[in-house]
Amino acid sequence: MFELTAEQKEILAVVREFAEREIKPVVKEYEPYDRYPQPIVDRMKELGLFGLTIPEEYGGAGLDHVTYALVFEELSAAWMSIAGVLGTHSIMAYVIAAYGTEEQKRRFLPRMATGELRGGLALTEPEAGSDVANIQTRAVRDGDAYVINGTKTFITNSRHGTGLLVLAKTNPNAERPSRGMSAFIFEHVDDVPGFTVRRDIHKLGYRGLDTCEITFENVRVPAENLVGGVEGQGFKHVMSGLEVGRINVAARAVGVARAAFEDAIRYAQQRVTFGKPIAHHQAIQQLLADAYTQIEAARHLVLHAAAKKDRGERVDLEAGVAKLFASEMCGRVTLDMMRVLGGYGYTTDFNLERYYRDAPLMIIGEGTNEIQRIVIANRLLEKYAL
Repeated sequence: MFELTAEQKEILAVVREFAEREIKPVVKEYEPYDRYPQPIVDRMKELGLFGLTIPEEYGGAGLDHVTYALVFEELSAAWMSIAGVLGTHSIMAYVIAAYGTEEQKRRFLPRMATGELRGGLALTEPEAGSDVANIQTRAVRDGDAYVINGTKTFITNSRHGTGLLVLAKTNPNAERPSRGMSAFIFEHVDDVPGFTVRRDIHKLGYRGLDTCEITFENVRVPAENLVGGVEGQGFKHVMSGLEVGRINVAARAVGVARAAFEDAIRYAQQRVTFGKPIAHHQAIQQLLADAYTQIEAARHLVLHAAAKKDRGERVDLEAGVAKLFASEMCGRVTLDMMRVLGGYGYTTDFNLERYYRDAPLMIIGEGTNEIQRIVIANRLLEKYAL
């Protein structure tokens, strides 16, 4: 059982108040029109949310991953897209903090902590999503810079953000493809020659947050922006960052499912059929009981993975299990809670339809669940090797 500290309770109270007062009342001004919620993002900067896990010595809050996960749950219960603004930003910050040179940490992390530099992860390509080894983006050393060419797609924070962690091949002929990749810190605060946000990708859910296809055409990135200063380590850097990403995606799934459950149980106590609130009908009670049980189980998996990450242990298995279970749970629960509301749940008068549209993102994001199962199985074979 996780007992929250006084500091954690205080932080969550601040985030909850922010969500109740400044996010929930305005979601419908942005989400249906796929508008970027700049005022909310500006407020997140003031609250220090962009620096959640960035070490204090570099201007961040230096919070543990358990608190990080709980914050993501709380934001997602209000509007999951808001958590998305922080998601890949936090992965980029984690990679720099864990693997960057001291000069890179001092140059980038303080600005990431304030939200001046808002990051994303440029990993996925049109022909390389789950198959990361097949990325085609190239980075070639040219004097004091690397020249990057390639296309990335489904990139969060690429239009409204100001920085990206870019994975590119620096040695296409490496014996092991993973050893031929490097990660670069790319800033696009101003117009950068050769860098183009080609198009915005319109989505079923996860709306209001920029998701784009971007291209690099002979884009020069200073050699000093090679993460860690050593080529061939990018795959390891990104995979490590995705452990954190899977924790935050799993936490988002818990938040969305929790919001769906809370809306449904309130409705069930107010809606009367056959002379009594539907909350007293056995069929509805079974849906509510199953939903609550699954949400609680998912939260414990998330916090277990986060706590293990805080201890500095390997968590690819735990993060994968949490992400797999929580995201599949979210898909089931949002549909079941829509059943509680009946026809009203299918309308835009209630939030259930938004939760239902947002749920698939967690099943697909940070590695599809099909890939997740393979990762889990491979880790189990390693753990229980004869």
